[in-house]
Amino acid sequence: MSRSGSSRAVKLGLAAGLALALTTAGGCANLGYYFQSVSGHLDLLGRRQPIEQLLVDPATSPALGNKLSVVLRIREFASAQLALPENGSYRQYADLQRPFVVWNVFAAPEFSTQLREWCFPVAGCVAYRGYFDKAQAEAFAASLTAEGLDVFVNGVPAYSTLGWFDDPVLNTFVHYPEAELARIIFHELAHQVLYVKNDTVFNESFATAVESEGMRRWLAAHATGAERRAHAAAQERKRQFIGLTLKYRKRLAERYGSPAPDADKRGAKAQLFAAMREEYLALRQSWGGFAGYDRWFQQAPNNATLASVAAYTEMVPAFERLLAKAQGDLPRFYGAVKEVAKLPKEERQAKLAGLAGEGPLAERPR
Repeated sequence: MSRSGSSRAVKLGLAAGLALALTTAGGCANLGYYFQSVSGHLDLLGRRQPIEQLLVDPATSPALGNKLSVVLRIREFASAQLALPENGSYRQYADLQRPFVVWNVFAAPEFSTQLREWCFPVAGCVAYRGYFDKAQAEAFAASLTAEGLDVFVNGVPAYSTLGWFDDPVLNTFVHYPEAELARIIFHELAHQVLYVKNDTVFNESFATAVESEGMRRWLAAHATGAERRAHAAAQERKRQFIGLTLKYRKRLAERYGSPAPDADKRGAKAQLFAAMREEYLALRQSWGGFAGYDRWFQQAPNNATLASVAAYTEMVPAFERLLAKAQGDLPRFYGAVKEVAKLPKEERQAKLAGLAGEGPLAERPR
């Protein structure tokens, strides 16, 4: 589904208006940050091209054309089979000529596993700060490090504008394997179903649960038995990696909450991170030497890296339980999630914690 030039102009005008609103509300101290955010997004919007046009353009490479054809099949599946929004998102393509669309900066205090939050007029408070330019992200991260915070800079291949704009497929992820490409599109469209201000863990865990169910259904419909087995093995490795990070995040939180002197906490922190690395090496050996998480460990994990993993996964079991209660009916599931979202934050968190504590789900058929 392509969009007319006039529609794109209206969208750009809305973005410019949003820029004015953001800078007015944010104050002088944030003008530079809001300017890079809006200018970066305007650049992205200006690079969009309808996929259907690219598919008939002789200048489009066969490799890109094949991937864009897969994208359209994934996009149709998302709305027809997963009840995700039917709109212009992921029906256009943009080449940003860089490896990531944004770089997110996460930060946590030296003795805390809770991420610092930044608040914005439209998005509310979120547990990261995104930059379209890597150098700017690293400069901001350096300023936080100078404050004594644990910092993590993470390149991100995709992000959602929550339905405000038609988000395009990007060069930053279009060449991923088919299942991973589907995962990203399902995740970002889930953010258009529901977004709760000031609750990063809720939003990201919900989208992660949707992506997981979406991939399960996509693979069941489109993958071979060998591909499904390979995906299941990758998901099991991911589950074990997440379990490892959450376990050590909990242990660190216990040490940080003790009345011990800071020097003792600092020593315990170093020991726990060293122990986590050793446990990871044993896990990797059990995986037959699979090294896909080596890069994460090469960045010297800290409180911010552990907490960033938790932000995307901590409440996934609760959402999976809600999906099971809806008997796999995704519209019913979305409705149930929206009801939970209406609760005050503390009640919402308690509700999800209770759901997560109901015990493991029976294995779903694959």
